[in-house]
Amino acid sequence: MQTTIQSPVKALSILLRYDFTTQWRNRRSVILVLLVPIIILISWKGAIDKIGPTFVLSTCISVGLTAIGLMGYANALARDRDKGVFQRLRVAPVPTWTIMISRLAVQLAMILLLTTIVFVVAYNQSNITLSPAGYLLTFIAAMVGGALYLGLGQMIAGLLKNAETVNSTSRLVYFVFIMVGMFGETGLLGEKLKEIVQWSPYGTVKAILSASMKPGTWDQHALTALVLTLVYAGIFSFLGIRLFKWNVK
Repeated sequence: MQTTIQSPVKALSILLRYDFTTQWRNRRSVILVLLVPIIILISWKGAIDKIGPTFVLSTCISVGLTAIGLMGYANALARDRDKGVFQRLRVAPVPTWTIMISRLAVQLAMILLLTTIVFVVAYNQSNITLSPAGYLLTFIAAMVGGALYLGLGQMIAGLLKNAETVNSTSRLVYFVFIMVGMFGETGLLGEKLKEIVQWSPYGTVKAILSASMKPGTWDQHALTALVLTLVYAGIFSFLGIRLFKWNVK
């Protein structure tokens, strides 16, 4: 009969130590996830005066959040499931819920790291600063937006069992979100698509990030974007948890 560790806190601490160690060993993939938004931030330095610092910063963080949820989290779930890691953990003496909490904690740490690095590089490269409230609200908005993309990554890993299929699908979705989102919101792809992008997951996350950087700009549009972001996150997470299989059989 399966036994369970008496203290869930102890089980969670063990899993956290293991997951953070694994993340450190895979630091090359972490660097790649963080590199794209930094490249965008540096390459757009000359355009900041024209398009505005909040547009640039919110775009960089949005791109990073998408990469964390799709390129990082979804692929990690599929890879570990394919290797039988989850199957072994489920028969280990640890509460099942601690397994996913530990994984999510690592990704939330990645979100905080991404946001911090974007702010630091923005200050050093372009002298961009926000108010204390702006920094605080942006960190909160990044966590909310990150929850949406983590839920989307969970859903992809739940819908698809094969690790290679999850990898290729997450890359495709990432490319579509970034390319259509970045160009669609400018109106270059037509006004109809611009409106669709505005209320897509990419558009709502970017909207709450932009509004959070300047708290005084929060309006009905930002509030609606926040509600939709939470709805998207809830739907993706629900489907992802419901569809997720602990093994590939």
